[in-house]
Amino acid sequence: MPSAKKIRWSQLKVGIMAILALSVLGFLVFLMTGERRFFAQRALLYTYLDDSYAITQGSPVRLNGILIGKISNVGLSGDSRPNRTIKVEMDVDIEMLPSIPTDSVATIASENVLGSKYINIKRGKASAHISPGGEIGAQDISGFEDVVASGYEVMTALRGLITRMDAIIGQVEAGEGSIGKLLTDEKLYNHLTATVAEAQKVTEALNRGQGTLGRLFYDETLYDETRSTVARMDQILEDVQSGQGTVGRFLKDPALYNEMRGVIADARKLLDDLNAGKGTAGKLLKDDELHREIVSVTKRLDGLLERINTGEGTLGQLVVNPQLFESLNGATREMHELMKDFRANPKKFLRIKLAIF
Repeated sequence: MPSAKKIRWSQLKVGIMAILALSVLGFLVFLMTGERRFFAQRALLYTYLDDSYAITQGSPVRLNGILIGKISNVGLSGDSRPNRTIKVEMDVDIEMLPSIPTDSVATIASENVLGSKYINIKRGKASAHISPGGEIGAQDISGFEDVVASGYEVMTALRGLITRMDAIIGQVEAGEGSIGKLLTDEKLYNHLTATVAEAQKVTEALNRGQGTLGRLFYDETLYDETRSTVARMDQILEDVQSGQGTVGRFLKDPALYNEMRGVIADARKLLDDLNAGKGTAGKLLKDDELHREIVSVTKRLDGLLERINTGEGTLGQLVVNPQLFESLNGATREMHELMKDFRANPKKFLRIKLAIF
């Protein structure tokens, strides 16, 4: 049976081996990540910002997107000058300093709209490069928060849109609305199937030349008649273009054109005479005295009609006096009876007396 000393020694060796294995594993993981070289020399660079914009210690520092170090410290600078409120210390590889010109600019970037932020150094074009402990100018990114806010608003609107689309899709799957019924209603499906079948029957009938449309598509007689009609129309147009017929002469005959011009000239002369007050119609349009006479006659006629309406004169009594109307009506009836009796028995009214002296 092994002694306690050997057991402790064995346990110590196992512990040492475990520590060495974990150390080697950690070292390999560190090397595989490639974020920082273990034996590389470091240099501190500084930049000043108006706001930290939520960058923290340990955030990456990149040169045109390439990782060159990390942020070692972020704090207040104590400087009251504009855009120098926050002091950022950047721990970068010293080998990268020759690649950073003195006119380079540090800015805050983000991996995505809502992702973590980091310092990105944009290389300048100066020939001199920055030294350890040097300061890199910072770009004014006062609109960065506005961009983030607008991105958040876009994400919120997109989320609302997705929610509404999900609700619409749920309604469609439940058979609600026109689209839902179109997708889930078997009755509508049967109707559509029947409609398609009827359309197929109509198509088959057309293909067989049945019906008016089928004959229009396949009847050669109708085709020939259509060609004949087109030929006649072409002949008519040709006759018109050659000046034959009434329409052709109207289009081509210069004598008819001159006659039309003469008629138009006569009509224009007649209108000029009317405007000048010549002739009966011209005087009717232009003569003020004739107008006054017509107005006077109209007034007298209006007065006569007014007197008739008030019962003045014979016509007025005839219009408004019912007794006179009844008397005339009675006399007319008696005259009618007398003439009727006369035609029936004329001897009653005619007597011939002969006397000899």
